[in-house]
Amino acid sequence: MQNFNAFILGVVEGLTEFLPISSTGHMILSANILGLNLQDDFWSSFIVVIQLGSILAVIFVFWQRLIKGLDIWLKICIGFIPTGCIGFLASFFVENLFNGYVVATMLILGGIVFIVIELYHKKKSHTINSLEEVSIKHAVCIGIIQCLAMIPGTSRSGASIVGGLLLGLNRKVATEFSFLIALPTMIVATAYSVYKNPDLFSNSNELLPLSIGFVTAFIIAFFVIKLFLKFISKFDFIPFAIYRIFLGFIFFYLYYSGILDSSSEF
Repeated sequence: MQNFNAFILGVVEGLTEFLPISSTGHMILSANILGLNLQDDFWSSFIVVIQLGSILAVIFVFWQRLIKGLDIWLKICIGFIPTGCIGFLASFFVENLFNGYVVATMLILGGIVFIVIELYHKKKSHTINSLEEVSIKHAVCIGIIQCLAMIPGTSRSGASIVGGLLLGLNRKVATEFSFLIALPTMIVATAYSVYKNPDLFSNSNELLPLSIGFVTAFIIAFFVIKLFLKFISKFDFIPFAIYRIFLGFIFFYLYYSGILDSSSEF
């Protein structure tokens, strides 16, 4: 069953990492359904490592843009600085927030924020209509707003997309930059996880589920990114906002009814 669990979590990771619906919340729910303890050393590291599969998908989708010049890499790296610094300084505090009720609350609040931002965004003219027009200042501001995603249930992509919309980026550009600014964040998180667990790849029995999760996350994320960019070129984020609110209330119901343990975390 471990390989099957790895496949399911790879699917969930690939589906949710770049959509503004909180991959954390979906991982917690999936782990409970599968009967997994994500605080176990292997599974907690597995969750971080398979994110590298999703990151690889971003590189494959945007490889032409990424090799054009250093400008986009400069913006990505500068946008990461606030996330890296604040993440390091606030890591202890953030660890205490990893519980089900926080996830449920942030799912609902994030959904409400998205609806408000969308209504505001429709009345505002878009001043940034391409990645080339995103400035260093925009990158820094989006990086700062992305720090809100340290609160579980917020959604990293959701926070950075909202930041982009508030700064005048159109939906497609805000989404594309959200994908790209995830590169250093998730690579550093993966490297740190491997550093903390140097024996992660030493057990041959664990290499297969790691490989299954990694490859599955890559394939699913690759198609999700492409489809999401097409969707957001024609529609707004309100359907995702409604889904977040609905999922948040489902979480509250499951916790209050005792079906899920509110201390579920990873």
